[in-house]
Amino acid sequence: MRYAIVIERAGNNFSGYVPDLPGCIATGATVEETETELLSAIQFHLNGLREDGVAAPNGESIVEYVFVPAQPCAPGDASPQSGSRP
Repeated sequence: MRYAIVIERAGNNFSGYVPDLPGCIATGATVEETETELLSAIQFHLNGLREDGVAAPNGESIVEYVFVPAQPCAPGDASPQSGSRP
């Protein structure tokens, strides 16, 4: 099986979750440790589903990056740092 994972910086560590397995989360001091902990959490989660007689869900989430081009401010526009709103 294949599942998408999301790892985010969380202060001084990292946290991760599996979108297709609600409640399946892990933390670690590094991205690599978080990924390793997530793999263990996924296996634990799937074992629990199996023991309960519940079929493991398919991994259906899609993870992708999008490019957002930078747009310079026009003269007279408030800069994003100023905190002003138009």
